[in-house]
Amino acid sequence: MLDYLTVKAVERAGVRLHSRSGGHGPALLLLHGHPQSMTMWHRVLPTLMARFTVVLMDVRGYGDSARPAATTDHQAHSKRTMALDAIAVMQAHGFHRFSVLAHDRGARVAHRLAVDHPQAVARLMLLDIAPTLAMYQQTTEAFARAYWHWFFLIQPSPLPEALIAADPARYLHSVMGNRFAGLGVFHPAALAEYERCLALPGTAESICEDYRASASLDLEHDRADLAAGRKLVQPLRVLWGEHGTVARCFNVLELWRECATHVSGATLPCGHYLAEEAPDALIQEVLAFFLEHPDRSQS
Repeated sequence: MLDYLTVKAVERAGVRLHSRSGGHGPALLLLHGHPQSMTMWHRVLPTLMARFTVVLMDVRGYGDSARPAATTDHQAHSKRTMALDAIAVMQAHGFHRFSVLAHDRGARVAHRLAVDHPQAVARLMLLDIAPTLAMYQQTTEAFARAYWHWFFLIQPSPLPEALIAADPARYLHSVMGNRFAGLGVFHPAALAEYERCLALPGTAESICEDYRASASLDLEHDRADLAAGRKLVQPLRVLWGEHGTVARCFNVLELWRECATHVSGATLPCGHYLAEEAPDALIQEVLAFFLEHPDRSQS
């Protein structure tokens, strides 16, 4: 579905990262969520490419990027490691400073990227998440039932990996189809692409490690930021679906104000998958936020 974009493979520390790019204008990195790939941006890309140079990447463990082996400390799948991947990809595309639009797991990578590398990230927009540490600390029964995969994927190996690998499409349909919009909102070709990537060897292990890192090492990094008083210094815009679990279970804007110095936010009329459920509304937000006060130093 994204064949009109230029492909670039970037290797960092022995891990191959799949990326694509296109368009004209200031640099904008797009990061996808779970259990998807860069394909999730297909409905907003044509418009964004008219105003931005967009760079899309499959984060490690997803899409057509490599699946690094698990480590006992989950370091290979930490958001700090994935943030370094993003830096490498953007530098390979010729950008040392850029803005970020990110959804779900990719938004957690973007959060760590902006905290660890403030000189690289000009502005960021995060879609349908609250801060990871706050979401774990404020978990309720309603949240645990809706986001059951958070707690399933972090169980010790090899049980969750074995269950996912036995029927990857069933796992994907269970996670994505039981949300507000159901599976009908996804373009058939996009859904087929998500199914293809989830069935690739090593994916089950990598996605479990992604979540195990978020429930362990990533929380250590977040607690260290909190103790040191480190916050996001870039302009931050957070958007979430008014019909989604995040909206029901968390005070999204209040929680981000505890982590960022310049934050605004709003709901969109959709569930979790903003870019595919409400692409026109998302495009309006993106253009207003990233072009209203563009960062002239992006290069």
